[in-house]
Amino acid sequence: MTKLSSNWSFPTAVRFGAGRIRELPKVLGEVGISNPLFVTDPGLASLPVVASTLKLLEEAGIAHGVFSDMKPNPVESNLDAGVEVFKAGQHDGVIAFGGGSALDLGKLIAFQAHQTRPVWDFEDIGDYWKRADASKIAPIIAVPTTAGTGSEVGRAGVLTHEASQTKKVIFHPKMMAAVVIADPELTVGMPPFVTAGTGMDALAHCLEAYCAPGYHPMAEGIAVEGMRLVFENLPKAFANGSDLEARAHMMSAAAMGATAFQKGLGAIHALSHPIGALYETHHGMTNAVFMPYVLLFNRAAIEERIERLTGYLGIEGGFEGFLKAILGLREQLGVPHSLPDLIPGFAPDQARKELIADMAIVDPTAGGNPIELTKAAALKLLEQAIEGSLQAD
Repeated sequence: MTKLSSNWSFPTAVRFGAGRIRELPKVLGEVGISNPLFVTDPGLASLPVVASTLKLLEEAGIAHGVFSDMKPNPVESNLDAGVEVFKAGQHDGVIAFGGGSALDLGKLIAFQAHQTRPVWDFEDIGDYWKRADASKIAPIIAVPTTAGTGSEVGRAGVLTHEASQTKKVIFHPKMMAAVVIADPELTVGMPPFVTAGTGMDALAHCLEAYCAPGYHPMAEGIAVEGMRLVFENLPKAFANGSDLEARAHMMSAAAMGATAFQKGLGAIHALSHPIGALYETHHGMTNAVFMPYVLLFNRAAIEERIERLTGYLGIEGGFEGFLKAILGLREQLGVPHSLPDLIPGFAPDQARKELIADMAIVDPTAGGNPIELTKAAALKLLEQAIEGSLQAD
């Protein structure tokens, strides 16, 4: 096995490699955090991986608090509770530890703790981020324990607006982590379902970034290599959770997807977001369900691009071959083929379908789709995903 350990700056400072979580106390000192709030999700909070990490802080004599009161898709009340704990404990930074939800909420707590405006005033629209007092944003150490969202290298956090049941993106350049500790050993305990879902999320990020319109060859190059890593290593990590090399490559692919999608995302995410907000589904697995339907919808705009991609990936048959490879990967990982397979009893009435379509077309990711995502198109894609029907126009 090649020694997969390195320090990266892209531009986030990343300490990548097995066992590097042991550097956490030193990293805290380097960025000036003396009393961190450790933010994780309730599922992780009681597991040995959290206990062993907190022990590193205790042995180094580092005061800290712990916050884990969050939903799988964090909501504003979770953020408010976290901010209250941050202030009450007089914390001066955040360790965001976990999957996308914990990473996002941890970053948002560090961002929002000392702002004077509501968090929704900083939604990722135009230059809303300039409304924030950048000097009041606490430093963040991000420690991913899954390999999917890539939130550890992002400058934003996703938060569900409870009243409208809509996922919104809160952005600020200084929400970027001061340091990321990417230790693949922390992902070894992921169950197969989570391994599959998070891995397909990384693939969705790379694929949609690669297909998004616009000129950003750097993002496209990162996306292409990210997809290669997923196709070659996700089945291995799924079959053998202790395959540390496969885990390491998937952790890289996750960060690469999040780096690449500054170019844009698309209808996979635009449709997945309302489903996740309304039905509390796993985000990556929901992306995986929608992936082939959206791929076919976009075919006319991306076929030549996909043919170039298949050459690099070693997939024969051009677009059809790539679609077949996606379907094969989904089957290998146990990804549900349709929404009712993902959500038992899922049978929305027309009003609910209209709501999902309305939410999809205004989702911030919709604008990056290679073909305009109209309401009619969103409804058709939703119907196909309900019926499990893969048929091109």
